[in-house]
Amino acid sequence: MSALPAGLTTGTWNIDPSHTEASFTVRHAGISKVRGTVAVTGGALTVGEDLESSAVSVTLDPSTVTTGDANRDGHLKGNDFFDVEVFGEWTFVSKTVREAGSSYVVVGDLTIHGVTREVELETEFNGTAVDPFGNTRAGFEATTTISRKEFGLTWNAALEAGGVLVADKVRIDLDVSAIKA
Repeated sequence: MSALPAGLTTGTWNIDPSHTEASFTVRHAGISKVRGTVAVTGGALTVGEDLESSAVSVTLDPSTVTTGDANRDGHLKGNDFFDVEVFGEWTFVSKTVREAGSSYVVVGDLTIHGVTREVELETEFNGTAVDPFGNTRAGFEATTTISRKEFGLTWNAALEAGGVLVADKVRIDLDVSAIKA
């Protein structure tokens, strides 16, 4: 049985979408990286008496993808990639939470583009604080790397010099703020 981090109390902590961000990074043309964000629309952390009885669930809206380029964003939202008209929501639902030295690993099912795969989120607990409105907040950062092909995101274009336009590996970073219910 693993103890909870100092300051994190049992109960429900609702994810605050206005203070939470999901971002991604993928290699482009083998020489640079494209970065973007997808809105986290909701979710909750259910903190039990210990890590093993705790859980996380999150929803994201792929129609909000933004990379700083409207044409690329439109392509990502279309049927070559996210097909947001058909797959309008992504989810993450945890299975286990465990300690990993001074940080944590949250293992769960990530669903993107209608495909569910198990991922491990390397997670840091950043502590708790009371905001000016009396809300108790908890902060977390998490990261994982996925294969986009495993989620059915296979579109690509061959490069003249060899290789492909969009790499398979995608790094996902989360910066989460949750409010005690």
